Amino acid sequence: MQPLVRTAVIIVVLGAFVFASGKWRNPATLTSRSALFLILSALATGASWLCYFRALKIGEATRVAPIDKLSVVLVAIFAMIVLGERPSLRDWIGILSIAAGGILLSLKS
Repeated sequence: MQPLVRTAVIIVVLGAFVFASGKWRNPATLTSRSALFLILSALATGASWLCYFRALKIGEATRVAPIDKLSVVLVAIFAMIVLGERPSLRDWIGILSIAAGGILLSLKS
C-alpha cells in the first residue's frame, strides 16, 4: 500500500510542478517512440521499487541501500556505452568511490 500512496503523492506534486512551470502538454501529442520509452521507464521504475522494498523487507537497510546506490555506477557505464559520454578523471574518482563505498557497506562485518 505504501508504494501506491507514495506514487499518488508524486503524481500530484509532479503534475503541479509541470503545470506551474508552463511545461504541460497534451500526452496524446507524444510520439509513439516517446510513449514507448516512457512506458518502459515506468515499468522499470516499478520493478525497481518492488525489488527494493522486498530487499528491505528481508535484509538490513544498511546493506540494501548502498547496493541501490550502485545504480549511479550503472548509469555512468550506460552513458559511456550508449551515449558516448567520456567521464573526466574527477568523474571516475567519484564513480569508483561510490562503487567502493557501496560494496564496502554491503559486506558483512
